[in-house]
Amino acid sequence: MQNSDIGLVSGEEEQDLNLLSEEADHGSEESDLYEHFTLTSAPGQMMLRLDVFLATFLKNTSRSRIKNATLAGNVFVNDQVRKASYKVKPGDKVSVLLPYPPPPELSPEQLDLTIHYEDDSILLVNKRPGMVVHPGVGNHTGTLVHGLLWHFNQLPKGNGKDEYLRPGLVHRIDKDTSGLIVIAKNEYALSWLARQFYDHSCERTYHAIVWGNLKEDKGTITGNIGRSLKDRKIFQVFSDPNEGKHAVTHYEVLERFGFATYVKCNLETGRTHQIRVHFKHIGHTLFSDSFYGGDSILAGTNTGKFKHMIQQALLLCPRQALHAKTLGFVHPDSEKWMAFDSEIPKDIQAALELFRQYPQS
Repeated sequence: MQNSDIGLVSGEEEQDLNLLSEEADHGSEESDLYEHFTLTSAPGQMMLRLDVFLATFLKNTSRSRIKNATLAGNVFVNDQVRKASYKVKPGDKVSVLLPYPPPPELSPEQLDLTIHYEDDSILLVNKRPGMVVHPGVGNHTGTLVHGLLWHFNQLPKGNGKDEYLRPGLVHRIDKDTSGLIVIAKNEYALSWLARQFYDHSCERTYHAIVWGNLKEDKGTITGNIGRSLKDRKIFQVFSDPNEGKHAVTHYEVLERFGFATYVKCNLETGRTHQIRVHFKHIGHTLFSDSFYGGDSILAGTNTGKFKHMIQQALLLCPRQALHAKTLGFVHPDSEKWMAFDSEIPKDIQAALELFRQYPQS
């Protein structure tokens, strides 16, 4: 938590405002896509309109970002959603959630994207495995964002909310995880959707194949997740409640094969690698997940025939068997609930079909 005093000049009198907290919430799969600020007005502070208050003290934030965050219900005073016209009083605690705008300097690339749904404000892509969602270290081209920039450049410019269309990320999935991801096409939609993903009021289900035979048909995995102390590239579950970030995964068994289990997962939180780390933690690593050791035989009869079958399955599905199957949220324009479903990709389907042919022990 940061503390600083910021002066506000009104006429000849200088007032103080204490910035009690101005920090982003980190540690989740989507958290670094947002800025979350908390500002507390000092005793004696002059009353200001909420939008003027934010524009004054969030120095590097455009008025359009503040306006859209307010319209989307992402600005709170004393934990209640307030309109831009609200007058901030001394002692008021003002919180605001701001999604980061997409970087403007990227070059559009014509990529093979599977558009699942599109309208004036949002677009859903059924991401193929192997595609990185956004640029980062070692991934400067060929990302989903590059492809979206090309796609948006082919559309009519402007839709009443922004001068131009641009892709805005509100969540993401791992490079080798397939499935649905929603993209905001304007700043208002970006702010509207950001709130739902930030507070986990959206609904997401994943389908996965895990090693071993889960004992229960339904269950919940709870455990704080953070970067491994031994290998910073991977994540782990911490027993110490002061380490990592709180994470909860609910699962339901869809099909059993004895040596493996096909499951549906619902995320209560959205930590990086959450499903992969949680299942590894309980001894059921995701099938073909080389990052966490799932690309070797972890269960089964270990016979020659079984080894051959698993080798075939690993070739058919050479990445973690994890698919973001469904996605539900409230639409930014209609304010109605929308739910989307996607087919299981061919590589996971092929592995499942092979498992079904193998006699269960």
